[in-house]
Amino acid sequence: MEAVLDQVRVKPQPRRVFMLGVALALAVVIFAIDTLSPLDMAIAVLYAVVVLFLTNEVERRTLLLVGAACVGLTMLSFTIMHRENYNLASVMRCIVSIAAISVTTLLSLKNQKATRALREQADLLDLSHDAVFVRGDSDIITYWNQGAERLYGWPRAEAVGRKASQLLHTVFPESPLEIREAVHRAGRWEGELSHTRRDGTPVVVMSRWSLQRDARGRPIATMETNSDITQRKRAEDGLHQAQAELAHVTRVATMGELTASIAHEINQPLAAVVTNGEACLRWLGRDVPDLGEAKSAVEQMIRNGRRASEVVARLRALARRGEPLRLPVDINEATGEALLLLERELSNHRVALDLSLDPKGPHVLGDRVQLQQVLINLALNAIQAMDAVPEARRCLHLETSTRDEAGQRRVLIKITDTGPGVDPQNLPLLFNAFYSTKSDGMGMGLSISRSIIEAHNGLVSATLVEGGGMCFSVTLSEHEEPSS
Repeated sequence: MEAVLDQVRVKPQPRRVFMLGVALALAVVIFAIDTLSPLDMAIAVLYAVVVLFLTNEVERRTLLLVGAACVGLTMLSFTIMHRENYNLASVMRCIVSIAAISVTTLLSLKNQKATRALREQADLLDLSHDAVFVRGDSDIITYWNQGAERLYGWPRAEAVGRKASQLLHTVFPESPLEIREAVHRAGRWEGELSHTRRDGTPVVVMSRWSLQRDARGRPIATMETNSDITQRKRAEDGLHQAQAELAHVTRVATMGELTASIAHEINQPLAAVVTNGEACLRWLGRDVPDLGEAKSAVEQMIRNGRRASEVVARLRALARRGEPLRLPVDINEATGEALLLLERELSNHRVALDLSLDPKGPHVLGDRVQLQQVLINLALNAIQAMDAVPEARRCLHLETSTRDEAGQRRVLIKITDTGPGVDPQNLPLLFNAFYSTKSDGMGMGLSISRSIIEAHNGLVSATLVEGGGMCFSVTLSEHEEPSS
């Protein structure tokens, strides 16, 4: 590969003149030996060396002229040597020499054509904006296009002959040995790599590898095409950060709407702690202290204190800003915790709750806080939507279940209300950012909910219920707990 690529490089003019001079001197020497030597040998066959010597140095027309000149010199030498003594042996030697020169010239012209085609292909690679380089199976660079020079800052002369991974300080997404085995197995590979430019700045590229094999199927070279995606990755990271910030703002806004429920939820266990504490004092204040009842009252105080602590912990989790976690989550438990924060809203809006939880307690792999945020958003929207219908019809149905879908176990969460629903024409717009059916709505809750569920490789959808109302469905992959 390296030798072929060396051929496609354009030779400088001084070198070409020098090579022509050497070829001329060689032809003169051969002519002198063929004409003056008494040896009965086909000395003129050596003119083929002159043709081969100039194959990669001159153009097609010049090479034809060189071949014709060598044939002419052969015939001239034959005429000088045998003008008065023609015999069959000398004629055959002349014919063999002319045939050898002619065949060599034709083969050289064919080689020139192939070389010219390879040069044109190499020139096309230089037109590419992407970095393209070829490396052997030992990772040694044998070709380096202009796109690679622009991207990495290494000129071709300094890059060729060096190991690609060492030159570019490549950071692989997985083991290099595993990637190499994948390339040998499939003949190609694609993925993101981190490189370092000559000036030390990092660059992220989308890399595509293509393997070249010899006639026996053995790997001989790999062509690597790299596209700079550094700015795109920075934009994606910025977008993810913005989405995380927006989700945090939405959680805080949701907590603001649930302030009354929060106070109610905390006040209940705190009031129970006070009541049990007073009862404990009364049992201990008797002439004969009732230690059993006092112990029971203290145990009740501990349970209610822990309940209040759990409520505070859930609220802090919803309010904090942090990276999403991927841990097993019991959907039934997460749903129950979310509903505790909605008790006050259910009471204020006079909405009945119809709860149907899967008895198997399905688990999913995800971020508990984010999933609870989705449940609270969907349930709160459903509760508020039912203000427009008579109190007797207000009912929030919440159901969890599992099912088989395309050979995979899926967890389904359904939140259904009995409100007025929406215009069927507006149904596809519900999850769009800044679209809201409420006059004071921001239009971000459903959009963020969809982003969270899709980040968990799930789906969220909305359908109209016959007779009035909406049904929001969340589908996630079930996580099987490893058996101990």
